[in-house]
Amino acid sequence: MDHGDKLKNTNAAGGIAPNDQSKEIKPSEYIRAIIGHLSNGNQKTAYSIAQAALIEYPDTPLILSYYGSLQACVDKRCVIGIDNCTKAVALLRKKSLREGESVETLFPVLYLNLGRAYMAARKKRNAVEALRKGLQYDKRNGPILKELEGLGSRGKLIVPFLRRSNPINKYLGLVVHWRNQQQEEGRRG
Repeated sequence: MDHGDKLKNTNAAGGIAPNDQSKEIKPSEYIRAIIGHLSNGNQKTAYSIAQAALIEYPDTPLILSYYGSLQACVDKRCVIGIDNCTKAVALLRKKSLREGESVETLFPVLYLNLGRAYMAARKKRNAVEALRKGLQYDKRNGPILKELEGLGSRGKLIVPFLRRSNPINKYLGLVVHWRNQQQEEGRRG
């Protein structure tokens, strides 16, 4: 099955494919197909499209970024996925400097994908850092804000002069958390 067939077979779920198989598939068509499948929850299909796209367009930062993120999330190859996402950011920086393009709108997507790759690797601190870098380019980016919300944030220390790992802070934190949950349930019920 060639790449055109792969996109045509996935068109109903969000893929965009040219009508004529002799046409070359553009990077933007691959990207639209990947995004379409991701929005429908079809990570495996998006990953196979990203693999095909990367063969044809290895120097396209968005394709490399989606490929790296899906490599970490689907294939559980987190280290190489994170590396590919990081390369995509560097590639975009280099491309924008070389060609003088305004590509700042792409950075939030690249950092979102990098954050997701870090989350797949269970590196929460790195994920939060990557997502926050994405917010530097677009403070209202919905997908990034949603990912950050899903990660949650740590509350303030109960006893600030003690470390977070100190048993006093741990247990007092658990009590405060339990009490807040009880209050929240009381408001709902």
